[in-house]
Amino acid sequence: MAETQIEWTDATWNPVAGCSLASSGCKNCYAMQMARRLEMMGVDKYRGLTKKRNDNVVWNGTIRLDKKSLEIPYRWRKPRKIFVNSMSDLFHEKVSDKFILKVWRVMEETPHHNYQILTKRPERMKNFVSSKVKYILPNVWLGTTIESADVKTRINFLRRTSAAIRFISFEPLIDSVGKVNLNDIHWAIVGGESGCKARPIKEEWIDEIHEQCEIYNTAFFFKQWGSWGKDNQKRSKKANGRKYKGRTWDNMPLIECISF
Repeated sequence: MAETQIEWTDATWNPVAGCSLASSGCKNCYAMQMARRLEMMGVDKYRGLTKKRNDNVVWNGTIRLDKKSLEIPYRWRKPRKIFVNSMSDLFHEKVSDKFILKVWRVMEETPHHNYQILTKRPERMKNFVSSKVKYILPNVWLGTTIESADVKTRINFLRRTSAAIRFISFEPLIDSVGKVNLNDIHWAIVGGESGCKARPIKEEWIDEIHEQCEIYNTAFFFKQWGSWGKDNQKRSKKANGRKYKGRTWDNMPLIECISF
């Protein structure tokens, strides 16, 4: 599970497996389907993490902590951007503080990597960082997912979280988020949903976020249109591509400009 085609990172690292639905953005989560496929392939780590509901594969709430995987980043000598728990959520309520601290120690002891932690549970992340983390690691980026205005309050918890880099993934963007205050947010990723059941994305929703990025000097990364193109036609993700306003947007946060 190390190498990845996710455009904004280099590798994935999954010390936790399994999750549960947190909001509407989770409805078509790729990780649920991936976990089921890995189970069918005989990968024991992903056994019994999903169930069938109305012909859909969904998480069943089982969480598995993989202590062996904690050794993986030590073996990667070349510096990488590492997406932590692409198949779960490090701040899920069933992941103990003790285990999260083990993950933190790995990140501290491998400063040549940059770790990107994305959660739909930013309130717990804020509380954990403020009570359990002694000092801010410059190589740890903390983010939350905002897929619509319904969960826009997540940004308030993120903004109050001490971090070297704070970022938001507006993916899958399934509705307008309106105006968002990106003060103290260093990076924004935007993308549409992909897959046969993908919900449409509209260009004006992207415009809203892009405009706020320019106002707050937040790095803007457009990941994909997904299964619905700019013309509101459904086709393959590859066919729709990654161009927005006639170009690709791969901006990354400027580490030297970060405030704590």
